[in-house]
Amino acid sequence: MLILVSCKKSFLDVPPQGQPSPSLDPQVALDEVTAAYSALISPDPTGASAFGGYDIHGVFFITVTNIISDDADKGSYDLDQPPAKDIDNFTLTSDNTYISGLWRGHYAGISRTNNAINALAAAALDSNTVKIRTAEMRFIRGYLYFNLVRMFGGVPLVLRVPTGPRDSDSLFYYRASVSDVYNKAIIPDLQYAVNNLPLRTQTDLGRATKGAAETLLAKAYLYLKNWQQAYNLTQDVINSGQYQLLADYSQLWRQAGDNSIESIFEVETGIYGGADNGIPEYCEMQGPRQDNGMGIPTTPWYNPAAWNPTNDGGWGFDTPTQDLVNSYDSGDVRKAATIIDLPPSGPPDTLYDGFVVPTMVGIQAYYNYKAWHSERRNNQIEVFYGDRSRKQKNIHLLRYAETLLINAEAANELGNSGAATADLNAVRSRANLGPTTAVSQDDLRNAIWKERRVELAMEHDRFWDLVRQGRAAQVMQASGKTNFAVGKNELLPIPSSEIALSGGKLTQNPGY
Repeated sequence: MLILVSCKKSFLDVPPQGQPSPSLDPQVALDEVTAAYSALISPDPTGASAFGGYDIHGVFFITVTNIISDDADKGSYDLDQPPAKDIDNFTLTSDNTYISGLWRGHYAGISRTNNAINALAAAALDSNTVKIRTAEMRFIRGYLYFNLVRMFGGVPLVLRVPTGPRDSDSLFYYRASVSDVYNKAIIPDLQYAVNNLPLRTQTDLGRATKGAAETLLAKAYLYLKNWQQAYNLTQDVINSGQYQLLADYSQLWRQAGDNSIESIFEVETGIYGGADNGIPEYCEMQGPRQDNGMGIPTTPWYNPAAWNPTNDGGWGFDTPTQDLVNSYDSGDVRKAATIIDLPPSGPPDTLYDGFVVPTMVGIQAYYNYKAWHSERRNNQIEVFYGDRSRKQKNIHLLRYAETLLINAEAANELGNSGAATADLNAVRSRANLGPTTAVSQDDLRNAIWKERRVELAMEHDRFWDLVRQGRAAQVMQASGKTNFAVGKNELLPIPSSEIALSGGKLTQNPGY
């Protein structure tokens, strides 16, 4: 069953379909494309809750990207969600249900892209449409494999639809090397997308574009330390004239900032027909929570906002750390746009939509402002129809500021300090900061890394950045996560359930 979602201009809005073949009805192939985009919201065909069996960008993803890092803590109360606590503390095992959910979710998404590619090849569509839609599917598949290789290292390559339950292709059951995942899946898929996708202004809102493919491929080359390719690709995006920094950083995280001039690729949410359809529990999980200890309210909130007078805003997970708070320079406007800050004394924090977060009864001092989506009913400023577990909150996976920072890092490693400094200063200027004082290559590298942290804070990249930079152990242990083990915790364990299903063909990562 398709999850029918919308991208404002509704290229994802499709009517219910029967079961004809794509060769007879080309709409079948286009609906398969829709299904693959929809997997980025929820790949679970049962429509299960956030704690169901599949996940790409939901609760499990938040945990292994933000909570695992020095940017965030698990939050909520101590006994809530032990699998998340184990990931946060690096005490996880291969039986962790979050990890198996991420594995299943990503392969469910890959399956949808493969089905769409197959259907497009057989569809009675013009060759240009087939080429572009196939490139979109290969972009999504390349992105999913990029996530998998960063989470697990080498993984099985499933680049076609199995012929049946007895398909014995060994690629489906054995782990490919990290090199093969990049060279046989990620790079070919994204390069095909670069070669065949249109520019942002030449396609429907929300679809993958040439700029998105170039930026993601440049990011993959950043991990491979192929600085020249990363520089060339991001330079092409910069020179395309399709993107620029949005003047007001805080607007990026509000619905008014969705698909802005800074946006390169987002997970598009919403559904036609006047209902909410977003990533399960994405906003509610990270919203401010009242002090209820074990889930029993003890101190009702007084909230003068008429739409929610005595309730909290969520579950209080993924809370920014004091270390992240301290990482912002004085005057950096990104801090207030990233972190809901509840001072120990003084007035409560009033959010942009008028919601008041009380000072003393919250269970955490900080919350993720970038995950907030207004529930205001009267004078509605963001679309919300009442389902707080599926709010229409787009997830910004790629944006122009990161393109500039990738370009800066690559330029610096190539010895082009002038280009690196210009890129870095463009990002800093929007944040109300002066030019960087870094001059040497080492100092510039550290300045760019720091800028990535504060610019992209709580955007699901920090931990993977630390791993690729070779600093994960140093930073994790300095932040109090002393269980981090070098040579083990840079990767997640291969789920024990998947090893069992493979008949023991899948091998485990070191240390698990």
